[in-house]
Amino acid sequence: MIRGSTELVAIVGSPIAQVKSPENFNTWFANHALDMAMLPIDLQETALDAFVDSLRGWRNLRGCVVTVPYKQALAPRLDALSGRAEALGSVNVIRREADGRLLGDNVDGAGFLGAARLHGFIASGKRALILGCGGVGSAIAYALGEAGIHGITLSDPCAERVGALSEMLGNAFGQLAVATDYRSLQGFDLVVNASAVGMGGSGELPLPAALLATLAASTLVADVVTSPEITPLLQQARERGCPIQTGAQMAFAQLGHLGAFMGVTPLEI
Repeated sequence: MIRGSTELVAIVGSPIAQVKSPENFNTWFANHALDMAMLPIDLQETALDAFVDSLRGWRNLRGCVVTVPYKQALAPRLDALSGRAEALGSVNVIRREADGRLLGDNVDGAGFLGAARLHGFIASGKRALILGCGGVGSAIAYALGEAGIHGITLSDPCAERVGALSEMLGNAFGQLAVATDYRSLQGFDLVVNASAVGMGGSGELPLPAALLATLAASTLVADVVTSPEITPLLQQARERGCPIQTGAQMAFAQLGHLGAFMGVTPLEI
């Protein structure tokens, strides 16, 4: 029940129907008997400036989660960014201060690593392939760099995005080996689909079947797509005996990071 006394958080993006955060947050709030609620907001791009102005004056709003396609667009509109959000040029969570100032962070990578640790994955010394160099792929790559991964290979249809992420990782992590070419998946400890390929039951794969046939059974295969939960990539990986990580697992692992930044949950959920 939302009352006049209810403290609110929001999640903004477009489309919004597929996101898991409202269900995850509202279930957690209810289970802990908190007078809080998350509202999903499907916003058109032309309303972004007005939306940010509304956030500044929305006094019973604690913060806002940001999802596609507005992670990069909202970052420069805020009053301050965390170091990683500034490096990435994107935010996925905003905290509203009591005076109306808006502070942004990006915890996509932290949430991803939290879920990966539950599968026994420790990044230090490992090699990863990131498919998709947009906002979420960049955040995952940055978090892997922070966690001491040995090498990251980047793949994206847009050469400009690959180049920008390669440069950013090189500047942030001088010892990190960054590559863009690969002919097999055999040497990777982690393969991540950080693109929208496979969303909505399209049946698409982010990699050719011939490459998937080179997966080692020890490789953790992860997907950021939340619907369907078992994407075609994850299904193929599971059939090859690989451990898999779903987009829903990443979304749930992010809850504590998102909520802690907004001041509505502890970091460890």
